[in-house]
Formats: sequence, structure tokens, C-alpha cells
Amino acid sequence: MSAAATARGRLVLMPNTLDFGLEGEAVDLRHVIPDEVLRCAAGLQHWAAENAKTTRAFLKRVDALHPLSRPLQELQIQELPRPPKGGKPAAGDDAAWQALLAPALAGHDVGLISEAGLPAVADPGARLVALAHQAGIEVLPLSGPSSLLMALAASGLNGQSFAFVGYLPVDSGARAARLKELEQLSQRFQQTQLMIETPYRNDALLDALLAALRPETRLTLSCGLTLARGFSCSGTVAQWRKKRPALPDKVPAVFGLLA
Repeated sequence: MSAAATARGRLVLMPNTLDFGLEGEAVDLRHVIPDEVLRCAAGLQHWAAENAKTTRAFLKRVDALHPLSRPLQELQIQELPRPPKGGKPAAGDDAAWQALLAPALAGHDVGLISEAGLPAVADPGARLVALAHQAGIEVLPLSGPSSLLMALAASGLNGQSFAFVGYLPVDSGARAARLKELEQLSQRFQQTQLMIETPYRNDALLDALLAALRPETRLTLSCGLTLARGFSCSGTVAQWRKKRPALPDKVPAVFGLLA
């Protein structure tokens, strides 16, 4: 490794809570993020954030436990570039992303943080991680909550083979077709299929799952993980149809199926 490389800072993958700062739902940071990770967050002065506002809210909570190295208003918090809706990143727009790594190239650690959970997992920050590797910048992942892995662990579905498929189509016809496709893939490979939805559409996705899937397919739902009222439920589609719960419209959920 060259002297120039050793002088570089790191890209620190900083976990966030899963409570999204919801009023009345905020968890004690120490219950979900190791204390040494919080100390590391307090010492970082440069941040690449999915959302600057939620990052400031997180750092205020950190400051109450471990004083920040500088006042919050003096920290450099830069938001990740917004991808174009419904399209691939524009050619040549790496420059805006690479600019976020400038402090690391100058010898300073840069924290990468998502609105919730682990950065770069179901998160646009993955692109910054790829660019850090290309630039020879060390990437340091830190421990914290991941809603996808906790939901999988609590599901009782196949944890040896699984896929995260993200968001499903909003159009009802396209969504039903996609669910049937995922069910077929799950049956063929005995692979758990995990998906998420914008919280206000939680109920709509559950209705679509119950309508499209076969009665014997196993369906699981984890909602508000790490929150006081969080829960995980699992059963066959037939069982869900007999006892269909109403879901909160402001709390994130992870859905899983195994045919």
C-alpha cells in the first residue's frame, strides 16, 4: 500500500435506528447501537447522508450520550445525489458522488448514514461504497440494526436462501403479476422473497399478497422492529385471510413469502 493510500481517511458505514424519529416511538440509542459505535459517530466531522435533516436528528441524540467533537452546525453534512425518477443514473454524474469522498482523500473519515438501518443496504449509499473501493478508500462497516435481517430471522422462513426484491409495482395488475412470479421463484428454489413498501401502502400490499398468493404459501410480516409496539407474525396465506390485521400507516414493515 502506498503512503498516499495510508494517509487517506475511511468511509465509515454508520448504522441508524429504525424508528425514523417517530413521535412517541424513539428508542434508546444504546438499546440498538453499540456504545463504541456511538462514540465513533460523535467523533466524525464529515458525513454523506441520505437525508441531512434525519442525520442531524440522529446526531443530536448521539450528543446527549457522547458529546460531538464539534458543534452540530459546524459539521459537514452532504446529501447523496438524488437519482432520476424511474431512470438509471445519468452518464458522467459520478463527479457529484466522488465529491462526497473528497474529505477521505484528504485524510478525514467520512460517515455514510441512511435514514434508517444500515447504509448501502436497500439504500442508495451502495454507490458511494463502490466508488470508495475504486478510489482505494477503506470501507469500515459498523454494527447496528438491519430490518431485513431481523425480519428474516423472526420469520421462520428459509434463512439459507433468500432475496430482497425491494418495492413492488404500484399498478395493481403489474403488482399481482410480480407476486405470482416471485411465488414461482420461491417454490422453484425454496427461496424466501423479502419486500418492503412505503408505510402508507402497507395495507394495500398485504391485500395484494393475500389476493395473489396460493393458500398454502407461507407469508410473514415484521412491523416496527425495535419499537415498543413492534411485532412479527407468520402463517400461511389461508391463515392470514381468516385473521387479517390492520397495519399502521406510518411504521415501516418487511413482508416475506415462501412457497
